[in-house]
Amino acid sequence: MGELADMLRRIPVFARLPLPFDTDALPIDPQALFTTWIREALAANTPEPHAMVLSTVDAHGQSDARTLILKDVDERGWWFASSADSPKGIQLAKHASAALTFYWPTMGRQVRVRGLVGVADPAVSAQDFLARAPGGRAEALVGRQSEPLRDRAELRAALDEAKARVEADSGLVAPAWTRYVVRPNEVQFFQGDAQRQHVRVRYRSSEHGWERTLLWP
Repeated sequence: MGELADMLRRIPVFARLPLPFDTDALPIDPQALFTTWIREALAANTPEPHAMVLSTVDAHGQSDARTLILKDVDERGWWFASSADSPKGIQLAKHASAALTFYWPTMGRQVRVRGLVGVADPAVSAQDFLARAPGGRAEALVGRQSEPLRDRAELRAALDEAKARVEADSGLVAPAWTRYVVRPNEVQFFQGDAQRQHVRVRYRSSEHGWERTLLWP
């Protein structure tokens, strides 16, 4: 093994004792447990606990992933927003299935969500867009995500122009802005343990509701 591999091996994991996780008193649906966990992550000063990895599949069947922000969780699923003409939006339009991954290292906890992806009504997407900070609205108006950039000056000029448009029209909405929801068919909760007695629970959707199963870690 090389120097980097040796350094990585020495990094401690699950150094903190896990918080109590009573698998005999699980809520009926995964949304309730997730809400409890993210509130506890926030209380433990976990940086950006609403950050999540969104995994999709491109037209060639290759996986793709990026980190973005969770917008909400309700009985319909896990919500996020992006531009429909971004790479992730194009991928979801062709293959409306995705996975979400949350990891809170201060808690030794991980949550995995996967399911089909739906889109909100245009009015709801517009409301989401207008709730963004002015800088976020300007960024979305520029668009062109993942396209080649000539230099940083080109980006600054485009952002300045978009900011001026936002200031001139407070109701301006990017036409492609879309609010998405992952409708889960499976949600897994993982609680790390320093002694490697990790706890892993799976919620799986069925015609009778949510089925809960304790899994080998």
